[in-house]
Amino acid sequence: MTGSVIIIIFFIIGIISGLLELVPEGWIGNNLSYYALCALMFCVGMTIGSDRKTLGSLRQLNPKLILLPVLTILGTLAGCMAVSLILPHWDWASCLAIGSGMGYYSLSSIFITQMKGAELGTIALLANIIREVITLLFAPWIAKYFGPLASISVGGATSMDTTLPVITHAAGPQYSVISIFHGFLCDFSVPFLVTFFCSL
Repeated sequence: MTGSVIIIIFFIIGIISGLLELVPEGWIGNNLSYYALCALMFCVGMTIGSDRKTLGSLRQLNPKLILLPVLTILGTLAGCMAVSLILPHWDWASCLAIGSGMGYYSLSSIFITQMKGAELGTIALLANIIREVITLLFAPWIAKYFGPLASISVGGATSMDTTLPVITHAAGPQYSVISIFHGFLCDFSVPFLVTFFCSL
């Protein structure tokens, strides 16, 4: 939860800096966000590649559990498609691009801002932060009434890091490896799905 608050604070500082013109005009533009995106992608790749414990633990999983992240992704996209029907201001591809963030707000919002503009990028940032906050607040309730796998699914990409302690507490420690695996695949899907739907 602290990470989400910090991201929001930096977001607000960025808005204020832009309004007050505190940042030199040459710094603002597509080049700066592109370099930030490249640095972020490098960090994501380095994190995944260096975590050998996580990669090793994935070998112990039942192959059928690969369906969990697949169903999470499909369910998220289906929900976004349904939402697009009641939001005539936004087309279905934009709604799917936002949902494809899977809770990974920092990466998805930069991609969407780069490809679709700041307005949609801001919506993506807030939508994916809200997904993480919902998981942090309601994972125990979701696990109780819908089952332990549901509490993992709602976390999306965050189930491998920020929401993992809450999910493990709600679902049980035996689900921690499944949660990491789920988050890993959702995380991996984000750049591909977001850029695909942004390009439509």
